Amino acid sequence: MARLRDPHEGCPWDREQSLQSLVPHTLEEAYEVADAVAHGEPDELRDELGDLLFQVVFYARIAEEEGAFAFADVVAAIADKLIRRHPHVFADETIADAASQAQAWEAHKARERQARQGAGTLAGVAQALPGLSRAAKLTRRAAQVDFDWPNLPPVFAKMDEELAELRHEVEQEVVDAERVEDEMGDVLFVAANLARKAGVDPETALRRANAKFERRFAAMEALAAAEGRPIDDLDLDAWEALWQRVKQDEASAAG
Repeated sequence: MARLRDPHEGCPWDREQSLQSLVPHTLEEAYEVADAVAHGEPDELRDELGDLLFQVVFYARIAEEEGAFAFADVVAAIADKLIRRHPHVFADETIADAASQAQAWEAHKARERQARQGAGTLAGVAQALPGLSRAAKLTRRAAQVDFDWPNLPPVFAKMDEELAELRHEVEQEVVDAERVEDEMGDVLFVAANLARKAGVDPETALRRANAKFERRFAAMEALAAAEGRPIDDLDLDAWEALWQRVKQDEASAAG
């Protein structure tokens, strides 16, 4: 990395990068790791983890050039943090199960945030997180101080309420786009909260739904092509019939 960043003999692209310019690449690499995990291909995952590690090395090299810290400091910091947050492993505390460990972990993080910046419960939730993930994390943080519904039924009721408000806005004679966006945001926020309460990661659930839609849409196109029907000529009823056929085929294949 030091050679790539060398001001005289390094790579022009690498020399031009900054902490800020790397962020989109880092996010992309993280998503590619998630894709590799979903594909279940170890070689692909190995390569993608290497790409993600490269991002860490890149940030550390720039920081070292600026006199802030080096890669070894990054490694030391995470090692110290893991020891600090696992007193049941590295010290004398006892943790009963994984759920208790998760609660203890969040408590450690909360104390560290408070000591570091004197900030509130929701401080430090990264702005760059995908919206659904950030919503789930915000509500998870709020739940730590008991700002939460006790179970799922009131969350469903809240979802019904938000959907009714969204429907009201889109059915106005003169639609206010900003109000529709606001109500849509409320629906999605409650959906993320509902996923959290149900023990589901909303981003993972949405990625699976996206993949299912892609798979079924491609199957519909294949059926239409096999029957010599141009997809541009299909009306809504024809699409619905194809959709149901694909679902039935999937159900039959699943046994």
